[in-house]
Amino acid sequence: MSTTSGRTQIVARIEIIIAMVAFGTIGIFVRYIPLPSAEIALWRGIIAFLVLTLFMLTSGRLSGISKYRGKLGRLFFAGAAMGFNWILLFEAYRYTSVALSTLSYYFAPTIIIVGSSLIFRERLNAKQVVCFIVSTAGLALIIGVRGGGANDTIGVLFGLGAAVLYAFVFLTNKATPEFDGLTRTWIQFAAAIIVLTPYCTLVTGFHILELHASGLVNLLILGVVHTGLMYYLYFSALAHLKGQQVAILSYIDPIVAVLLSVAILHEGITLLQLAGGGLILGATLANELNRRPIVA
Repeated sequence: MSTTSGRTQIVARIEIIIAMVAFGTIGIFVRYIPLPSAEIALWRGIIAFLVLTLFMLTSGRLSGISKYRGKLGRLFFAGAAMGFNWILLFEAYRYTSVALSTLSYYFAPTIIIVGSSLIFRERLNAKQVVCFIVSTAGLALIIGVRGGGANDTIGVLFGLGAAVLYAFVFLTNKATPEFDGLTRTWIQFAAAIIVLTPYCTLVTGFHILELHASGLVNLLILGVVHTGLMYYLYFSALAHLKGQQVAILSYIDPIVAVLLSVAILHEGITLLQLAGGGLILGATLANELNRRPIVA
C-alpha cells in the first residue's frame, strides 16, 4: 500500500467515524425540536437538499442527471419512502427511548435479507438464516419487556416501521446502480420534499415560525450537519474503504445513541432489552460485513 493510499484510508476512516458519531446523536437533537415529526422530516430534507446542491454544483454532477431521466422513477419512490422513514423514526423517539428506537431501527438489515431473497432471488445461506433467527429473537426481547416508558411497544413498532421503509429504500437503490451515492441521495432528498410538502400541508400544518431559538438551532444542526454534511462525508469515505471496514465502524452509531440516551436523557433500558439490542447488532454485524451499513 502506498503512503498516499494509506493516508487516504486514514482520512476515510476518520470521516466515517465522524459521520457515525453524528448519526448516533440525531435522537438527542430531535427531542429538542418541538415540531410534528413530519414537519421535522420535511425541513431536514429541505436544509440537507440545499447543502448537497452546493456539493452537486461544485462537483459538476448536476449537469449529468439528464442522461438518467428514464430511471428517476425508482429513486422518486425511494425518496418518498425515505421521507416517511424519517417520520416514523422521529415518532419512535417520542414514544420510547432513543436507545430502543435506534436498536429496533437496526432490524432493517434483517428485513433486507428477506427482501433480497424475494426480490433478487438471492439464496439464503445458513449464516443468514441463523442471523435472521437471532436478530428476530433480539427484537422480541426489546418489544416484550417494558423499561424506558409506558409507550415502549408503540415506539419500538414505529422504529420497526422505519426499518421496513429503510429496507425498501436500500433495495430500490440496489436495483438502481447507475447513480453515484451523492447524486442518488440528492435526488431522493428532492423526492422526499415533493412528497412531504403536501403531506404536512394537509395533515400537520406548518409551525416553523413558532420555534424558539433553541429549537431552530437544533433543526439547522439536524439538516446541515447530521444530514447534509454527514451524508457527504459518508459517501465520500465509502469509495476508499472496504465494506467490512465500513460495517464495523457503523456500530459506533447505535453505541453512541444508547450511551447518550442513558447518560444525557436519563432514559431507562433493562438488561433484557440491552441483551435484545446486542443480539440484533451482533447478528447484523455477522451478516453485514460485506454490505454497506444503514444511515439514519
